[in-house]
Amino acid sequence: MKVTLPDDAVNTPASRPVTRRSKSYGRSCVEAPSYFWQTPGHLAVLKIPTSRGTAKSQTITNKVDPEHIALLVKNEWKLSYVTPLHHFRHTQLKSYSKHLSAFIVAEKQQGVAVEVGLEAGFKVTFIAVLGLAETDEDAETVFIQIQSKLVFAAVADAPKVVWRGWLTCVNGDPEYLRSLPPDFVSLPLFCTSGPESLTTLVKSWFERAFDCNFGSLALNSTTLNWLAALWTGCHPTCNIRHLKLAWSLPTQPPLDVSYTVNPQDAWELWNSIHPEESTDDLIDIKEVQSFINGLETHFFRHFKIYLSAGTLVKVSTVLGSAHLDGKIKIGNSDYITTLLTLLTECALLKMAT
Repeated sequence: MKVTLPDDAVNTPASRPVTRRSKSYGRSCVEAPSYFWQTPGHLAVLKIPTSRGTAKSQTITNKVDPEHIALLVKNEWKLSYVTPLHHFRHTQLKSYSKHLSAFIVAEKQQGVAVEVGLEAGFKVTFIAVLGLAETDEDAETVFIQIQSKLVFAAVADAPKVVWRGWLTCVNGDPEYLRSLPPDFVSLPLFCTSGPESLTTLVKSWFERAFDCNFGSLALNSTTLNWLAALWTGCHPTCNIRHLKLAWSLPTQPPLDVSYTVNPQDAWELWNSIHPEESTDDLIDIKEVQSFINGLETHFFRHFKIYLSAGTLVKVSTVLGSAHLDGKIKIGNSDYITTLLTLLTECALLKMAT
């Protein structure tokens, strides 16, 4: 059931037994394992913030190449987190491109299925996306693109992009980042778009090359609540066009509710909780909860359904969308910093659990 209400400076920021590797794909075959997993006591403890700054518009293309920004917006991305990368260097991206390409070809020759058709080969490109980093502790974003050309393609046919992904850190917890050993680079948020088989291969190469680990990054309702409030607060300066929310209710059978709110009505509710003329740029979690409660109360008046009994699973505006299962879309680059700051926080917290 669905119910809809109308209305090139790049930031890279005891003796151990030697481990032998069968394949290197970019690292020496004999190399000491990293120290990261052996030093948890030296790392800063991450805390869940109860307040954050309001969303601020900025013309991001003033400091980031517009062609690079175009790679990030409009696509849907699947989220993962990744632990710090050991001996990762932004100055070696060209070398990483060659090694990852060789790794994919070698794995495919060994029978690993790659779901992109009959390929003649793969071309991997690593790109440093300069300018997204907000602090000195943030490492610059790295974008990865995989292209393939079909066996029967004409000579003049351009290779087809079959997979994209990027690693980023925007406004990462400074205390935590400063506490990392010097040989580590933290790019905790990993966004991917393309066949899962290629995602698995890319993750496998990173794990072998940089002694890191990946995990899926599902979002929770609190994160979606934050996005609903932050994006709604942007309405006076950037028409969000709509606020769409989706709940899943634990009924038999399960009930899915789609709730579309007029953007001006949503903003007036938010403004009654956090006035626009307020001198405090910080938003408290209690204000966010009051906003969501207000929306749920309005819905109950009309349909006698307690949305609070269910789970908020998706929020979307023209600025972007986010789903509980860890899928996001960036709709407007001017507010990309707000979204990536929140997602970087989610990745760091998930990594620490």
